[in-house]
Amino acid sequence: MKRIAAFLTALVGLFGLGGCSTVEVDKYRGQTPTLDLREYFNGTLDAHGVFQDRSGEVVKRFKVVIDASWKGDTGTLDERFTYSDGSTQRRVWTITHLGDGRYTGRADDVVGEARGEAAGNALRWRYVMALPVDGKVYHVDFDDWMFLMDDKVMLNRSAMSKWGFHLGDVTLSFHKR
Repeated sequence: MKRIAAFLTALVGLFGLGGCSTVEVDKYRGQTPTLDLREYFNGTLDAHGVFQDRSGEVVKRFKVVIDASWKGDTGTLDERFTYSDGSTQRRVWTITHLGDGRYTGRADDVVGEARGEAAGNALRWRYVMALPVDGKVYHVDFDDWMFLMDDKVMLNRSAMSKWGFHLGDVTLSFHKR
């Protein structure tokens, strides 16, 4: 009986960690420069990034060229990835500005709809991505935080998780041409 109780305590502890609250985007409302995706993601941008597994080891490096444009409140981000192993990938986001710093987005490998909220210099962007790994496709939760540093540079940190368990992180630096 003690073994079962210990197991259940450990299980509750693990799941409790996955459900910890996080900072709300509104915490950054007074920070400048103010981030407006329609302004920042407009034109050509370069991004460099790394994927890290849950231990922190860098497992892949990449570069992205993004061609971004807006028509009214609808934006298109055409992302072309080149990975350190020579492989390439393309993702095209369609983003809708809903007003009050709120955004939604869709891409072919995103399950359902991404949701974002901006305040001050920050954007929190959450979505589920279908990631192919070794012939299987996994639906992984992404919790992106983007911080505008100045009119040319934005930093992005994405936490990847599944069932509340941390799988790794993606870190990017965007540079507007």
